[in-house]
Amino acid sequence: MTTDDGARGNLVALARRCGVADRYVGWGELDHEVSSETIVAVLECLGVSAGTPEEIVAAHAILDDEPWRMMLPNVTVAVEAAAARFVVHVPHWNPVHVWIVTESGDTVAPEQVDERVDPREVDGVLVGRATFEIPADLAPGYHRVHAFDPVSEMTADRPLIVTPRRLSTADDLLGKRRWGLAVQLYSVRSSTSWGVGDFADLAGICEAAASSHGADFVQVNPLHAAQPTPPIEQSPYLPVTRRFVNPLYIRVGDIPEVAGLDKRVRKQLKAMEREFFDENLKTRKIKRNKSFRAKMSALEVIYRQPRSEERDYDFRAFRRREGKGLRRFATWCALAEHYGADSPEWATRLQDPEFVKTKRKELAARVDFFMWLQWICDEQLAAAQRAALSAGMRIGIVADLAVGVARHSADVWMLGDVLARGATVGAPPDGFNQQGQNWDQPPWDPRRLAEAGYEPYRDMLRTVLRHAGGLRVDHILGLFRLWWIPDGKSAAHGTYVQYDHDALIGILALEAQRAGAVVIGEDLGVFERHVQEALTQRGILGTSILWFEHGPDAPVPPEEYRQLCLTSVTTHDLPPTLGYLAGDHIELRSRLGLLDSGEEAERARDEKDRDAILELARRRGLLAPDAPLTDQITVEALYRLIAQTPSVLLGVALVDAVGERRIQNQPGTDSSQYPNWCIPLADENGEVVLVEDLASNARFASLVSALVEQGVGSN
Repeated sequence: MTTDDGARGNLVALARRCGVADRYVGWGELDHEVSSETIVAVLECLGVSAGTPEEIVAAHAILDDEPWRMMLPNVTVAVEAAAARFVVHVPHWNPVHVWIVTESGDTVAPEQVDERVDPREVDGVLVGRATFEIPADLAPGYHRVHAFDPVSEMTADRPLIVTPRRLSTADDLLGKRRWGLAVQLYSVRSSTSWGVGDFADLAGICEAAASSHGADFVQVNPLHAAQPTPPIEQSPYLPVTRRFVNPLYIRVGDIPEVAGLDKRVRKQLKAMEREFFDENLKTRKIKRNKSFRAKMSALEVIYRQPRSEERDYDFRAFRRREGKGLRRFATWCALAEHYGADSPEWATRLQDPEFVKTKRKELAARVDFFMWLQWICDEQLAAAQRAALSAGMRIGIVADLAVGVARHSADVWMLGDVLARGATVGAPPDGFNQQGQNWDQPPWDPRRLAEAGYEPYRDMLRTVLRHAGGLRVDHILGLFRLWWIPDGKSAAHGTYVQYDHDALIGILALEAQRAGAVVIGEDLGVFERHVQEALTQRGILGTSILWFEHGPDAPVPPEEYRQLCLTSVTTHDLPPTLGYLAGDHIELRSRLGLLDSGEEAERARDEKDRDAILELARRRGLLAPDAPLTDQITVEALYRLIAQTPSVLLGVALVDAVGERRIQNQPGTDSSQYPNWCIPLADENGEVVLVEDLASNARFASLVSALVEQGVGSN
């Protein structure tokens, strides 16, 4: 397309109407202009053609008329007790009857507002607009707006979602600072694990952390489902769906039907478990696929075991509750298993409803098996949360919601055009990832998501929150805007696309309120100034990482941290604290060619910031001047430092609690460069740390004592 000032100006105006940024402020407060080529490509992903001046003019005209073509908006999202309105369009002068049916089945009449708007001719019809006010006393929930024009006999009904003004669960935490563990579940094994941490291990971690050390929560990595057959994705942040759970985490021996198996079969299962005993003691690399193959083989046998009437009733109830979403996911799994997840043949034919219907019948037994796996996951995850609360935890399990799903995944098929095509999400260049990041995940299409009444989003939240006392939302900034990268472009050549954050945050608050769960937004990185304020107003905690809390000239004093916040020393995308103090992340990124500024310059910048924080700890008497840099004493001093913040939640990385130094994940790399998400938990000597060891671990107890001395926790 042409790039003269006039064409650029019209393109920019169109982009802004569609929520596409033409410029942005990036790392270092530098202003960046987005290329016209990128803008056109992103608009195309949103279904807006803007490659020529004529297409831009036509797109503006479509946007002008679009609201007038709808009798009711696709969805209306409001805040309880706040003034909010919606509009109705009918042929000019026609009467219209409007009413609201609440979630509980009551009928409410909204009041029409005397608001004069000139009619508009659309498609040869003069269309009028009427405005209605949502009743201020309408309770939070999922309601429906109905409209009927008796002259034209037009009718419509659309969702009306009233969200809580503020999520109260975080406010319930005020007045006491609590701490919990941050755990990569797959990396923590017990003597009875099958090579990978599982739901029973999660229960054991919760019990040890609460009963022996006084923790109030355990924050885990995303437990979302991966591929149904090996090889499965290593990263928990790149699932095939965010709604359902990875059967890798099932504890085989805890399934009730195991007790009814033939004695010979039970012995075989025990033998399989024993085969993993040595694997549980190894600290080099987790072998997910080996564990997954063994578990699936065992689960096949258990699935075929007859169930009691009560158990069968529970399974049927689970299927009814999860409905169409579960059946479609299980269908995708059965097809992926049958054809091979990478087969282009079935991936293409998935778009044919008749093909899917036929194959679902042919593979009915396999579809049922994959639904059964989800039922077992649901039961065992529920048991882990019960164990956490029974052990005295105030919150229990804090689940983790990944940003998105893999491009060729179940969700991409199940959700259709609610996920955009032709682009992936990521992040622009910043100080830690100087080439930007591409997470290879298709983004929500904001318009299509609204047209769907946000149903896929709320279904996902409801499932993830079902057995959790909290939810960490990875990159919650993506509910405000997401960095879209058009196919074929580098991560640095994307742009931001805006979302209706009031709707997305509001629905998140509604689902969390109903689940009685706290919500923690991972709000790190480059963000607009209003984001943290908006989260705080809605009762959603933010995230602070000690190493990132720097002002223009010095570290932010602990007293100035946010109160509604989860504050930690480190995070899974950084090395454990011992490794960070040693600069392991600099050495690794330099070796892999991920530094634009060179290792020497990067190390100097990093050490300056690191040493400023260490000096702050020394000035406060938390760290002796001669304390060794990479020693447990220094780690504990840093935890004492964050314990001086007013933050209601403090996160203790389990790797820090036991002395692990190795990096769990290096952003911007793949498995050929680094074994991301495959590092099993070990101590400072490289010896494995099992779940059974946590209650009596002296290093763990010492670190907790450092927090307690600062007034954190039950003591």
